[in-house]
Amino acid sequence: MLGKMYAGDSDKSVPSEARYSPAHCTGARVQKISGNPDAAQIPTSYAERANLTMRMHMRRFTRLTHASSKKVDKHKAAVTLHFMHYNFARIRKTLRVTPTMEAGMADHVWSPKDIARLAA
Repeated sequence: MLGKMYAGDSDKSVPSEARYSPAHCTGARVQKISGNPDAAQIPTSYAERANLTMRMHMRRFTRLTHASSKKVDKHKAAVTLHFMHYNFARIRKTLRVTPTMEAGMADHVWSPKDIARLAA
């Protein structure tokens, strides 16, 4: 795990206006979570890209927003809907099909009606 340290993290005297501007990264700490991985071979770019995509598509994961989930069930539903659309209905430019079609798990691009039928 790569833990980044930012200026002002522990300083509570920072005015509230400072939280609207990007924090300055002062360093990073690498910590092994489990197993015995080779630290030189651990890519974080895939996980970071997945996190960014989720934050950009679902504003409830963005800080300082009004789009939040008040109940865990609603939050689960929003995440599930995002991943269903992202993997079954959204065509990738590089693949020219959806990821599930490329993996052989689906034979067509799902429509919003197809996804909605699952909940019914």
